[in-house]
Amino acid sequence: MIVYRELKSVERDLGFCAGTLYGISNNLERHYRNAFIPKKDGTKRKLSVPDFILKKVQKSIYVNILSYYPVSRFAYGYVYGTSVQKNAAVHIGHKKILKLDIEGFFDNISYSQVKDKVFYKEKFSEPVRILLTMLCYYRDALPQGAPSSPAITNIIMYDFDESVGAFCEERGVAYTRYCDDMTFSGDFDEKEIISFVKSKLKTLNLFLKNRKTKVVPCSARQTVTGIVVNEKVNLAKEYKKTIRREMYFIRKFGIDAHISRIGLTDKRKYLASLRGRVSYVLQTVPGSAEFSEYKKILSKTY
Repeated sequence: MIVYRELKSVERDLGFCAGTLYGISNNLERHYRNAFIPKKDGTKRKLSVPDFILKKVQKSIYVNILSYYPVSRFAYGYVYGTSVQKNAAVHIGHKKILKLDIEGFFDNISYSQVKDKVFYKEKFSEPVRILLTMLCYYRDALPQGAPSSPAITNIIMYDFDESVGAFCEERGVAYTRYCDDMTFSGDFDEKEIISFVKSKLKTLNLFLKNRKTKVVPCSARQTVTGIVVNEKVNLAKEYKKTIRREMYFIRKFGIDAHISRIGLTDKRKYLASLRGRVSYVLQTVPGSAEFSEYKKILSKTY
């Protein structure tokens, strides 16, 4: 295990001098901006986005320090080699699915949790612990726009994931966590699982978002991180139908006429979005001749 007792070793591994690191940590307000992204429920999620230099520092912290920490095999979000598709595949064809969300996940992770569980005293000297924690934390929350934050959440949730995963395995239940979304599938007593999860979250000062708790039987459409898992990994018909409709109008009238018809002006942005959605379908349902053809068409559209 690499131990950071002196600032020089941090400077060496991160590739930034102490003056730069302390200069940023002492003036964090200057290095963040607010951004808002839409959520499914119509509200907007507020992100604290680091500027270019702070983002580079946080990315270096992730690459050179955080990426070496162990990650639970039950964690599927922000982990190399995993994906929403692999997360969903764990839950294919089960009798019922329980979906739980953590309330204010990033906002409710504390400064002391980051300092004590990520930059812990056995590995880092006190000045280094404080410096690194400040570089990764902002305004009483873990900034969602920071490249270091996802890895930090997985480190903090490691013991939780292992405890919940072992509890579920003893009962023949499949469990995965994708960021703040927890999924359980099998034949089980949901009250027992919810009670256990609540007790484990409480030790981290985290709580369930009760309004998002949902039990879905196999007789209904079961989705995990947006992917249908009743019989196989698939996407909702509505998602693919929307893309088909857009491609129909593009092929019939041309991209410029289609964009004008739907009231958009930024063709490049629209095409990037549509290509991304087509690629997402192909990642989820590989080998689809229909969507492979759409990809070819869009690759020739400028």
